[in-house]
Amino acid sequence: MISRTVVVASSVGLHARPAALLAEAVDDSGVDVTIAFDGEEADAASLLEIMTLGVGHGDEVTLSTDDDNAGAVLDSLVELLSRDLDKE
Repeated sequence: MISRTVVVASSVGLHARPAALLAEAVDDSGVDVTIAFDGEEADAASLLEIMTLGVGHGDEVTLSTDDDNAGAVLDSLVELLSRDLDKE
């Protein structure tokens, strides 16, 4: 298992548009990714599961996968969450 930790930059956290962009990016990658926050985990390809985590601006989340060859995918997701997706 590999993982990456990132601070969410979007001003409203992972709600609506930012969560949808993350879920779409994970789905497009074809890799099973889990997002964890505050002791809870969710399927990062599921908009609804992401939103139920209640991740806010400045919160730290951990992305992980069992695919040891998916480091580049996790890196791209970290880059995505490091941007304020509400302003793009």
